[in-house]
Amino acid sequence: MKKIGILFALVTAIFLLVACGHEQGEIDAHDQVKIVSSFTLLTDMAKEIGGDAVEVHNLVPTGQDPHEYEPKPEDLKKTTDAHILLYNGLNLEGGQKGWFFKMIEATGQDVKKAYNVTSFKEKVKPLRITSHDGKDEEINPHAFISPQVGVIMAQNIKAALMDAVPAKKALFEKRANAYIDRLNDMDRQYTMRINSISSEDRVLVTSERAFQYLADDYGLREGYIWAIDTEENGSPSQMKNLVAFLKEHKVPVVFVETNVDARPMETVSKESGVPIYDQEIYSDEIGAPGDEVDTYMKYLQYNIDVLTQGLGGK
Repeated sequence: MKKIGILFALVTAIFLLVACGHEQGEIDAHDQVKIVSSFTLLTDMAKEIGGDAVEVHNLVPTGQDPHEYEPKPEDLKKTTDAHILLYNGLNLEGGQKGWFFKMIEATGQDVKKAYNVTSFKEKVKPLRITSHDGKDEEINPHAFISPQVGVIMAQNIKAALMDAVPAKKALFEKRANAYIDRLNDMDRQYTMRINSISSEDRVLVTSERAFQYLADDYGLREGYIWAIDTEENGSPSQMKNLVAFLKEHKVPVVFVETNVDARPMETVSKESGVPIYDQEIYSDEIGAPGDEVDTYMKYLQYNIDVLTQGLGGK
């Protein structure tokens, strides 16, 4: 993971001066709650649950890597002024020594305002990924791809908002419960539609092993080129392993994610004879505002549509 850059180091010196002595009073029922969220998917969930009562600033924009991010001056100012800081955890933002907590420290913000949406109240069971050579192992951060995990995340965002702003508890609880009902409906749709795929075709093959939680929750087998995101993504040995997997399991189609280089999978497809499905699938992010998939609900719906159509389900 790259170090925080020179620009960040210079700008934080300014914001340390601003942050010193900066205190916020208790939020009342009429104040708008200021939230800073680590990436697009959480930002959308916070807006859905908070409604007009919240103002949410997103940190990592669409198209950038949430594992490695260099906060901008505006991010630091928003963090200094925030009532709540939301992050994914599961090492998505680099853990306690990653860019997110460095940003909090640099601004002088209270770390108690940071809420982990995968473990604050309800806890997501971490799944681990290992490199092909077995030398590296880490927690897979992509739990949010599964609607079942989305329910847990929404419950934790609700709990975080009610914990930080008791004056708005009733509002947050009402909005969150309605949102969670929609996520539970999505979970049932995933179960029904994945079960409509013939058992031998329930194999999800993607470039990166980002879909582990989805596969675990809904009974899919997995295939992938690389498990851990490194500079060696798409190496000859990784592609050779996937070609062998495809031939062994007679996989009908493979998928490419919206945020990865398609060339390694194109090579795999050519070598194996297995076609790439003509629609990409989403993993790390939702689309930019105004895009077809610019909310978490649209993201989940789009992915299950693409997955079942590609694998011959209903």
